[in-house]
Amino acid sequence: MSIEINNESAIEVDEAALQRVAVYALDALHVHRDAELAVVLVDEGAMEQLHVQWMDEPGPTDVLSFPMDELRPGTLDEPTPAGLLGDIVLCPQVAIEQAKTAGHGLTDELQLLTTHGILHLLGFDHAEPDEEKEMFGLQRDILVGFAMQERRR
Repeated sequence: MSIEINNESAIEVDEAALQRVAVYALDALHVHRDAELAVVLVDEGAMEQLHVQWMDEPGPTDVLSFPMDELRPGTLDEPTPAGLLGDIVLCPQVAIEQAKTAGHGLTDELQLLTTHGILHLLGFDHAEPDEEKEMFGLQRDILVGFAMQERRR
């Protein structure tokens, strides 16, 4: 799996932890081992520009996802085809505030946002209540499984 992480923000982050959660999530969703993912961390100004440009909403946001090959989750017997999954853009400054509110650290928040972004890249959404239930349930399951794996490390 090719996962490129590029921190363009002024905030130091645990890139290895983001790499591990991305690999875990992609494996859990049966994404082909030759799929490519890019994760970029940007400051609030850059995130606000992207948020306005692509979502027509003001202010910075925590995560944006830009799918490329419109891949969907695979199964154990039939993983997704190889391809470009897309890009996830994270804003650590926004994540810091969310982490404080949630009562956990920045790394945990960025891992949650990375998982959330991956789900969006694979076609999940949360605009409708049933979609939200499915996506957030899957997100929770992935993060719980990942936490258990991390404890065994």
